[in-house]
Amino acid sequence: MKPFLLLATRPEDDVADAEYEAFVRFGGLADGELRRVRLEAAPLPDLDLDDWSGIVVGGSPFTSSDPDPDKTPVQRRVEAELDALVAEVVRRDVPFLGACYGVGTLSRYQGGVVDGTYAEPVGPVDVNLTPEGLSDPLLEGVPPTFTAFVGHKEACRTLPPGTTLLASSAACPVQMFRVRTNVYATQFHPELDLPGILHRVAAYRYAGYFAPDELDDVVARLGTVPVEQPHQILANFVRRYAR
Repeated sequence: MKPFLLLATRPEDDVADAEYEAFVRFGGLADGELRRVRLEAAPLPDLDLDDWSGIVVGGSPFTSSDPDPDKTPVQRRVEAELDALVAEVVRRDVPFLGACYGVGTLSRYQGGVVDGTYAEPVGPVDVNLTPEGLSDPLLEGVPPTFTAFVGHKEACRTLPPGTTLLASSAACPVQMFRVRTNVYATQFHPELDLPGILHRVAAYRYAGYFAPDELDDVVARLGTVPVEQPHQILANFVRRYAR
């Protein structure tokens, strides 16, 4: 099987490694079937998309809708590299799944509007599939309403032209969408279970997602409901596109 590729941007080694391990585990992948490039550490190498079963973009501390002068040189480089890659991915309809940061990446390239209007605090939310989502193969086995973990400072306010809305929530109208046939983005985190998000909120206590003194309240809120059904999306992505 050709491997899948994870494009990561988290600078903390332990958080980056936990994210990688979660994509491996919930995707049902074996050792070597998911390769990783950490874009925050070095420029994106030349890629031949024919070498990969599919591309996955993980979450990020970057906020794509920030004004360019407020972005670090590393963020500007990463965004330029991802824009160029996404252009080729969309043109060729290469299997792609962007989790959280992928919404900003894909929406920005496709002409959508990404800003802070529909930011969501860290916690579990109910996500509802649209009629198109109910029939999408990447959501096979996922119930019409399911619970997922979110936590983001920006979201897609206006869906890009020509895209298909697959899932929504009460506080964030765009939770998942598809471009063409094989290019997907989710606002929620399909790779997170409770231990995973607890580890992440501890690491990002001072990153502006919540007030640092609210950590105990955030932790209590996270454990109120089981979150398992979004993992099926990763398993479906691997099963559908492994080649």
